[in-house]
Amino acid sequence: MLFIRLISSLSFYFYLTTIMNKHRYLPLFSAAALLMAGAMPVAQAASPAPAAPIAASAPPAQLVQGAVENVLGTIQADTSARGGDLNKITAVVERQFLPYTDFEHTTRLALGATWRSATPEQRQQLFEQFQALLVRSYALSLTQLREQNVKFRYDPVRQGTNADDVVVQTHVMNNGDDNQIAYRLQRTPAGWRIYDINMMGAWLIEIYRKQFADIVAKDGIDGLLNYLRRHNASQS
Repeated sequence: MLFIRLISSLSFYFYLTTIMNKHRYLPLFSAAALLMAGAMPVAQAASPAPAAPIAASAPPAQLVQGAVENVLGTIQADTSARGGDLNKITAVVERQFLPYTDFEHTTRLALGATWRSATPEQRQQLFEQFQALLVRSYALSLTQLREQNVKFRYDPVRQGTNADDVVVQTHVMNNGDDNQIAYRLQRTPAGWRIYDINMMGAWLIEIYRKQFADIVAKDGIDGLLNYLRRHNASQS
């Protein structure tokens, strides 16, 4: 089944054990990013044109759809990226997906009290290192799933007129399998932005919050920064 292939290709084992074992760190976002990438409907035509930028006024479901399809269209239009060039794919993610996220908000929520006690310089470094981790992990997942042929469906978003935080429920479908991924978005002055992902009933922020707290309790904020730097350096 597609779902089994997806979760095994980037060590989904770490995602499951992180939920159960507080000493498992960091690799779990690769699994989430993998599912984000796997959710993309792969076009059959060669070299499709990249999707147009998403309007600032786009509603949440349209933004999620546009964000992932922008990445897919750009990768398939670029020979090197389509061939698996990780640096090219990372650059595409930075240009076409990152603008529709708010990973600084993700970082603040994942760090909790640690963010509040960090210096401005530490906050900036934590945000940059965590965002680099998320972007690179997402790019890596795309190299694994460029040829997967799946369908992607969005549930209608139920939100009040003044709602500032919503969840977009999506479905990855292949050969009868229906695997659900939820994206949480918040309304910002620039429009809706993705800041959290849920799969198998676990939000990434909740899991990272526990991981980061454990590292900070043992090694302090600088220890967490060093850990993130080492991890990112090993992936470059």
